[in-house]
Amino acid sequence: MKRSEVNEIIREAADFIRAHGFLLPPFAFWSPDELAARAGRDSARIRDHRLGWDITDYGQGRFAELGLTLFTVRNGVKANIARGMGMLYAEKIMISREHQISPMHRHVLKTEDIINRGGATLVLELFHRAEDGSIDETAPVRVFCDGSERVLKGGEHLALSPGESVTLEPDTWHAFWGEGGPVLIGEVSNVNDDLTDNIFRDPIGRFSEIEEDEPPIHLLVSDYDRWLG
Repeated sequence: MKRSEVNEIIREAADFIRAHGFLLPPFAFWSPDELAARAGRDSARIRDHRLGWDITDYGQGRFAELGLTLFTVRNGVKANIARGMGMLYAEKIMISREHQISPMHRHVLKTEDIINRGGATLVLELFHRAEDGSIDETAPVRVFCDGSERVLKGGEHLALSPGESVTLEPDTWHAFWGEGGPVLIGEVSNVNDDLTDNIFRDPIGRFSEIEEDEPPIHLLVSDYDRWLG
């Protein structure tokens, strides 16, 4: 992806998020220079916990078809899990455009609530995890939607209207997209690790490769190692 495209996506996303009544924290709007200047003080946690913007085309260069806009608002670290205390949770706000697929994947550790926060319909395609970790295309999929159990056939689509949510355990393969327009999506989970805890069905990447055709207005979490050290 070109940096100019990423910059425009961030601008549009900030407006869309605000229009649906969700307010991002102040660091969402810090410039790269401000974030770098604070790196030894109050932005160290932002860097280390990988909070902030994440615009991904999964390395495929087809963002409109295969992509997702994310902002990680809060996140713990793996060490907290081992200790059994501290920040054991994470929260994201995301945007899925109409028919823009977040590809089929599952997690090893993360259980997450996926919430339609507003906009159009959120559609998920669900499969159960087989014993070898692959997709079981025939097994029923059991999930909870706002406390009520739903049983679906493998590959069946689950449609969530604004306000509705689904809890996805690590044994649930899932892909999702917006239907009828863009969707604002909330995610509440235990500690999130996008570097190691995403298992994709197809051999794709997690982060975008950025072509620097203009300066970034805000850094992506995938920029932190290079820009912040």
